[in-house]
Amino acid sequence: MKALIFEKPEQPVVRDVEMPRITENEILVRLRSVGICHSDYELLGGRYIIPISYPVTPGHEWCGEIVEIGRNVRNFAPGERVVGECVVRLPDRIHHFGFSLDGADREYFVVRPEWLHKLPDAIDDGTASLIEPFTCGFYAVRRSGGTDASETVVVSGGGTIGLVSAAAAIGMGARVIVIDPISHRRDAALKLGAAAVIDPRDGGTVETVMQMTGGKGADLVVEASGHDASLGIVFDIVREEGRISMVGINIGRQVSSHLGNIQMRNLTVRGCIGSPGVWPDAIRFLERTKLDLSPIRTHEFPLTQSVEAFALGAQADKCIKVTLLNS
Repeated sequence: MKALIFEKPEQPVVRDVEMPRITENEILVRLRSVGICHSDYELLGGRYIIPISYPVTPGHEWCGEIVEIGRNVRNFAPGERVVGECVVRLPDRIHHFGFSLDGADREYFVVRPEWLHKLPDAIDDGTASLIEPFTCGFYAVRRSGGTDASETVVVSGGGTIGLVSAAAAIGMGARVIVIDPISHRRDAALKLGAAAVIDPRDGGTVETVMQMTGGKGADLVVEASGHDASLGIVFDIVREEGRISMVGINIGRQVSSHLGNIQMRNLTVRGCIGSPGVWPDAIRFLERTKLDLSPIRTHEFPLTQSVEAFALGAQADKCIKVTLLNS
């Protein structure tokens, strides 16, 4: 079978590998679709946040079909479509699927049933490959109290996590404003249902948000970019007693900001990473709201062209989410 392998940092290759075999407690899955994530580039560059070793197969934003189950496996059957969580437990320690464990960028792969969630028929394969990032955006909004139709949510950053955070807030009924300098990201936000978008390069972002919110500020700000300029204004665009959800990654850098506003304006600021405990709820949410996440998926490649797909996916000005298909 074909598999994408990072032989060592900055050396991706697609090559033939042996078909995996399962034990009595495992499941064999055939890949249907898998998204390329920003963290895959951290892995490719040798900079991932936990210890890793090469060679390794990436891929953690996946949808697949069960083809074989071990004799001790219950509640799953061949032919069922499934998605799987990224942060998983094995006897030795916690692992990250697609990082410290070989991932889904291959035709067939082995998983354990406790990592899996069944897919309802209403969720197609393309949406299913976005469930992993969607759970992160869903968690970012829920962890800060959720939202509803009475509120305005501002999402700063229109990459994948920003857009799925916006989609989650839209699905909950909120009026959503997305800030991003890249035009096709702003276009995607509008297609998802955002009420308005802001290009920060035009200047006056704080003033624009205040104008759009009647001088009050956002009820909830989701900081999803991790960029210094964005982090510098989050405390200025949220209302008194508002909430801020910090989901953008900015580790190891220092940013000047008005931290006194947290106390003086009685703000609630929460950091979040990953999506612990929300997968079943997020899947039901997508099924019932029928959110269309397709504007986020901008390019598709066959698995055999994974190297070319990664080259394109690194260019934020040309794409949002690149997806690999096993057809």
